[in-house]
Amino acid sequence: MTTEVSLQPIDPKAELPHRKVIRSWLIPLAAKDTTRAIMLLALDLCILSALLVGTVYFHAWWAKLLCALVAGFWIGRIFIIGHDACHQSLTPHRKLNKWLGRIAFLPSVSPYSLWDVGHNVVHHGYTNLKGVDFVWAPASEEEYAAMSSGRKWLERVYRSGWAPGLYYINEIWWKKMMFPSKSAMGTQRKSFFWDSLLCAVFGVLWAGAAVWAAIATEQSIWVTLLFTWFIPLFFWFSMIGFVVYVHHTHTKVVWHDDKVEWAKAQPFVSTTVHLLFKFKIGALMHHIMEHTAHHVDMSIPLYKLKEAQATLEHMLPERIVIQPFSWSWYFRTARACKLYDFKNKQWLDFKGQPTGQVV
Repeated sequence: MTTEVSLQPIDPKAELPHRKVIRSWLIPLAAKDTTRAIMLLALDLCILSALLVGTVYFHAWWAKLLCALVAGFWIGRIFIIGHDACHQSLTPHRKLNKWLGRIAFLPSVSPYSLWDVGHNVVHHGYTNLKGVDFVWAPASEEEYAAMSSGRKWLERVYRSGWAPGLYYINEIWWKKMMFPSKSAMGTQRKSFFWDSLLCAVFGVLWAGAAVWAAIATEQSIWVTLLFTWFIPLFFWFSMIGFVVYVHHTHTKVVWHDDKVEWAKAQPFVSTTVHLLFKFKIGALMHHIMEHTAHHVDMSIPLYKLKEAQATLEHMLPERIVIQPFSWSWYFRTARACKLYDFKNKQWLDFKGQPTGQVV
């Protein structure tokens, strides 16, 4: 027995349909194309390789820097392809997705199996549920008051808007992804160790290749390491820290600390932001900013996310947080979203003063 899906938008005042109903609207967009996926990955890997060669080939510092910064961005593009593979949404083949995902995660030095648990199981399974979803989880006023002075200072740096890369490197990549302890991840698997080792070896070999290139071209080893290895990786870490922050931080975005309340709220719609960028930047990021659609149905491949997001926004008017991006908006959000009042669903500043609307 099949149920015909209504194409009429849902009244904003009506009860939110069950997730199964919402996902049924997107079923036609879940088809995956293996050839397209492999070509996307191969093309992006070739472009990244050319950019890294450019950091060595060009002698002008500005040309090296330009190649290094774009290389960092391209690492992010390749990571997004790996992210789809990890969700099993890149191709129809599970084993192929695992191998493509591991390959795509290498330039970002991201262990596949650890990302799978931390992102797929924890983040997507419990989005914005405090105590489970750990990425950019805000502290309550009471938690902040109980922090040491050093930890308070670090929290202020993280949420300043200027240090998303520092947050991601320290709180996510180092603590949760590179040879993490059992207590850090809640579980321990052999694949965690081997994937961490694979990424560590790749990172060392990458640095070694930069040293070899410097010697072969009679350039400074330290300068070559800076432009060929350090800047691309630091740009990538800053990019992923920024992207995850803006995906789930907004004065209209809700966090929960009660699992029953969280489940009733159907948080796959209320906890994500659709950011609108000028100059086709969203497309350059493989449409990962069409983030509501991704959280509603992780099986939608990146090359169908734009259409899926448009479907959701048509069917659920006034339900989805849609935000045109600007740096002024970003820093206003960073100033407003410091702590969180979980009882009143209200963002606070570090003094405990409400800064956003009550949801």
